[in-house]
Amino acid sequence: MRVLHLSDVHVTVPLWQLPWRQMLNKRFIGAANLALRRGRHFAQARQKLEALAAFCAEQHVDLVIATGDYTALGTDPELAAARSAIDCLTHRPQGFVTVPGNHDLYLHDVVQERRFERHFGDLMHSDLPEQCVDGLWPLVRLYDEPLAVIAVNSARPNPAPWRSSGAIPDAQLSALSSLCRDPRLQDRFVFVITHYAPRRADATPDSPAHGLDNADAFLDACRGLRRGAILHGHIHRRFQLALPQLPLRIFGAGSTTCDGREGLWLCDVDGERSSAQPGRWLDGRYQLESTHVSF
Repeated sequence: MRVLHLSDVHVTVPLWQLPWRQMLNKRFIGAANLALRRGRHFAQARQKLEALAAFCAEQHVDLVIATGDYTALGTDPELAAARSAIDCLTHRPQGFVTVPGNHDLYLHDVVQERRFERHFGDLMHSDLPEQCVDGLWPLVRLYDEPLAVIAVNSARPNPAPWRSSGAIPDAQLSALSSLCRDPRLQDRFVFVITHYAPRRADATPDSPAHGLDNADAFLDACRGLRRGAILHGHIHRRFQLALPQLPLRIFGAGSTTCDGREGLWLCDVDGERSSAQPGRWLDGRYQLESTHVSF
């Protein structure tokens, strides 16, 4: 099976479309950042997603996995625009799997109003709904080929302007640990996906203000799997690494639409063999690099 991993597309809308009543908080600072600096890095996000759909067709991608951060401020206009923009990627033969990012659950009002679920809920069904212990999570997909996806939500609201950290709730971690030892998954190649990086590119934990609070517990829960990979976003640099005593290699897609940093991974899983090839934006389209990572 051929799997595309993308992340952090950050689809923006004109500032005048943002609901001003929801801006008298951290969003005001975020909107100012969009206007003065950040917005220009994602100005071509929609066009790049259309190009990514063409790339998927060209590369015969079976399944698309996206690890969150579709928006900047988690408002309804942004979520609606993002859902529309990624629709071209959701019709691959084996579908589309996703988790929210911290920008999608920016503040508590997003969670209270279930905005992400309203816009992306049609993409978040589970094949093992009895394992969902925290709303939709963990979400599990099982495929005819010996492959599965386990999605856990590590994103949470961060009202403080200086924080963008995440955590996986204990109930999800416990369920993830059980799933990683579940006989139904033991003979499958398993992608475990979440937004936050359990490690940075140099294999060190991310900072307390930016990283995954319980990264070690997350990695411990994944140790029950025999074969697979961890896919994440959040850090806007594409990288991959292997950790001692962890059977799963870690892949960060970076940001697939950020100008100058566009990243993705194209993974091939075939029986006992699996490999990944990095992709980048060059000459107005996504192209694969020559490097292959076997895992």
